[in-house]
Amino acid sequence: MHQARPPMILVVDDEAITLHNLTHILEKEGYDVVAVDSGTKALAQLDTVEFDLVITDYKMEKVDGLQVLAQCRKLQPFTEVILITGYATVEMAVQAMREGAYFYIAKPFKIDVVRKVVKEALFKRTLQTENQELKKKIAGSRSISTILGDSEAIRAVRRTIGQIAASDANVLIYGETGTGKELAAKAIHSLSDRAEKKFVAFNCGALTEELMANELFGHEKGSFTGAHRDKPGLLEVASGGTVFLDEVADMPPTMQVKLLRAIQEGEILRVGGLEPIAIDVRFIAATHRDLDSEVADGAFRQDLYYRLNVLTLHLPPLAGRVEDIPALIRHFIRTKSLAAQKKIHDIDPEAMALLCHHSWPGNVRELENVIERAIAMGRGPTLRVDELPDYINRLSIETYRHEDAAIPTLEEQETRYIQWVLEKCNGNKTRAAQLMGIDRVSLWRKLKRFHISDDGQ
Repeated sequence: MHQARPPMILVVDDEAITLHNLTHILEKEGYDVVAVDSGTKALAQLDTVEFDLVITDYKMEKVDGLQVLAQCRKLQPFTEVILITGYATVEMAVQAMREGAYFYIAKPFKIDVVRKVVKEALFKRTLQTENQELKKKIAGSRSISTILGDSEAIRAVRRTIGQIAASDANVLIYGETGTGKELAAKAIHSLSDRAEKKFVAFNCGALTEELMANELFGHEKGSFTGAHRDKPGLLEVASGGTVFLDEVADMPPTMQVKLLRAIQEGEILRVGGLEPIAIDVRFIAATHRDLDSEVADGAFRQDLYYRLNVLTLHLPPLAGRVEDIPALIRHFIRTKSLAAQKKIHDIDPEAMALLCHHSWPGNVRELENVIERAIAMGRGPTLRVDELPDYINRLSIETYRHEDAAIPTLEEQETRYIQWVLEKCNGNKTRAAQLMGIDRVSLWRKLKRFHISDDGQ
């Protein structure tokens, strides 16, 4: 059975006897202890090791206890700090607490007091950590729940997102336009250890090369006409978090070189800058193109492709998960009617039939736009066929009629649609009714009315 690691404690004191005694007390309690004899060494430790607790002397040469406390708050905000001093005063205690110390202990200290305060400080640290983990899980579940649908294809996407999020490796998302690549990227970020930091999205095909460099890398004051002040770029602003590069295949070759350097070196140069700036960013890139072909044709750098394509996520087109369309339609009806302040809460079965049979070349985004337009045109509590865009009606009718036949009546259209759905569901009427957005009784009535064979489940 896996055992949790013991708490890691940093002890800082320039008095050898105090340092030895504290280390001995804490190790006897089962803690892992790193002991250093100066504030300077403590800062170096804080820069490389994550601690659960820091116990530091207040008065030390060069770097004192308050400076150690300040750096700890900056680098490890959830690590508790206890100050030890031989010069305890009310003013000093107030200042220590104001700066973020958990407690202070006066010298000469009692062993029982040290044990008690350390135990309480570590308990607080545990509560904070659990609270942060809970917040992250809630945020992640909210984010992943925006990827709607119950098809096997979309369930596989959600499973993959959960697996990918646990890593800190870069991700490449493939998907047609409108499949929700940015939603997937946000879900990955929300479930990752970077969830508390920024998520920044950038479209690589939206700007000229010069503007792209300025947005991603920032600029120094005076680097060009109009640069009246320093401006940090998006990669700098997002440091510690996630950067989503949409349509990365549209990035110009020279920008690909600069992005590759930023990934490899973990640093960027602002436009007009001379000093590199360190960044800590997870990259999630997305494209609707075949990047393997782009690399083979020389349009996309192979080394950049390998840097971005560490983990891969494929988003299915909406046409490949038809069974999710009713749930998406009802979701968009709820959200769009609320935004438009309209009391529309349902959709006519005939309208649902047309929408479910449309090929949706623009994927979920196209469906969302169609429902938003229908809500704007809606005149009652239920969306109707005549409130859908003309091209939905026209294309859907063409889909159902035979090549040499006349345009069917609405009854013929609905009959063929029901037969088509039943065929897709292998005769399972419960599943067919779910896909059509109606209840089983309504489907049974239609089967009887249109004289459709009532065999199967």
